[in-house]
Amino acid sequence: HGLGAGVVGPAWQDLLARCFPVNKRGFMLGLTTFAGTAAGTAGAALSSWLLEEYEYPTNFVFLFSIAAIAITLSWLFLAQVREPLQRAKPHEHASLPMWSRMMAILQRDHNFRAYLIARMLLILGAMGTGFITVVSIERWGLPDGVVGLYTAILLLGQTVGNLLTGIIADRYGHKLPMVIGGTSQVLAFAVAWMAPSPEWVYAVFALLGVAIGITFVSGMLITMEFSEPARRPTYVGIANTAFGIALAVAPLLGGWVAGFGYGWLFGGSALLGLVAVIVLQLTVVEPRHIAPTSVSVVESA
Repeated sequence: HGLGAGVVGPAWQDLLARCFPVNKRGFMLGLTTFAGTAAGTAGAALSSWLLEEYEYPTNFVFLFSIAAIAITLSWLFLAQVREPLQRAKPHEHASLPMWSRMMAILQRDHNFRAYLIARMLLILGAMGTGFITVVSIERWGLPDGVVGLYTAILLLGQTVGNLLTGIIADRYGHKLPMVIGGTSQVLAFAVAWMAPSPEWVYAVFALLGVAIGITFVSGMLITMEFSEPARRPTYVGIANTAFGIALAVAPLLGGWVAGFGYGWLFGGSALLGLVAVIVLQLTVVEPRHIAPTSVSVVESA
């Protein structure tokens, strides 16, 4: 999945940028993601019922078959999209090697570099995500079926985050939603750290859902605004690579910290997330308010 997402990501994000103007992308992606997440919420309820109603492995056969059919149907709709043409500039194909161009961008575009650092810290701050359900079930002796309910609440939180981003981002830019999403993530792990009863876990997943919903929309779209269109795929590629590295490290780091205790894990996640929010707020300028980095300036380096 990671390999496929890495190949598809830059092209898909550039396609979105070409199809929708900058002041409409937040609403478009927020609304469509909201619809998809709403369908996912229904799917979570269905998965919980299937897991309880049927024995293994029949229940998993049903689950993965339904998912495969749904993904296949989505390709039919994607095939109907017509990509707007974009006039290529004479200097678009740089003479410098790709690695040199990437390093030049990171050296010269301080705002983009600061965003990458903040976002990677935020990803590392989510290292405890995969442990919340396990800890909750072990700590309070909850039944396995509660996983479906937790998933539904997580997806409901995502719908809120999707809609919130769509409302705010087109008007104020994507930095503000990212700060809100990061704060929601910090609160989620702070609650997980100090939760006195299993009922508090519902708030944890709701807050995490809001954070994921906001980050998915604004975290993707803000990358498109750091550069002019000719350089956009390179910026997306750099961002996706950096975030991919952080995503690979985060669960390994989380597993290591969990060895000291789940309190350290959730407390550390909250602390890393807080640092990320501070870095994002203090060092990153909303890219919509400044001119994007010039391609010719970067290439001339």
